[in-house]
Parts: sequence; structure tokens; C-alpha cells
Amino acid sequence: MSQRKNRADKGVSISMASQITGVEVHTLRYWEKEFETFLNPIRTSGGQRRYRAEDIQTVLLLHKLLREEMFSIAGARRHLARVNQSDAA
Repeated sequence: MSQRKNRADKGVSISMASQITGVEVHTLRYWEKEFETFLNPIRTSGGQRRYRAEDIQTVLLLHKLLREEMFSIAGARRHLARVNQSDAA
């Protein structure tokens, strides 16, 4: 069990994150650039992306904002900044 938890702590690959969220791999890479303040998966020593639970949640929120609620990229950035400010307060 601790081995499974340890694996989960290290995150999942970008292809697994894509399967979990329903967002294409190339879109995940693009969102990392556009939302670097909010979406920043860890990297292995070999440079592979590892999406943690909080990264998956951010991707799901971005998907909702951009695809369902039709926010622009700039609008989604402003929304995330407001959400993060209120969480910090």
C-alpha cells in the first residue's frame, strides 16, 4: 500500500493525465505555457512531466472554464488569479 501511495505522490505521466481529464496531450502542453503560474507539473530528472493531484484539478478547472463556460485565455487567467487570491486570504 505504501508503494502505491508513493507512486501517487510522484504524479502521473502526461498521457495518463490526458486520459484522466479528457484533454489532449498537446493541449496540456499548451496550457502549461499559457497558465504557467497555475499549472506547473513537476519534472523528473529526465525531463518528463508528472501531474500531481493538484495539477489534475487545475486541468479540470481550466477545461471547465475554457470549453464549457467559454472563457478566453485572458479571462481564465484573471479568474484563476482571483480564486488564488481569495484562497490565500
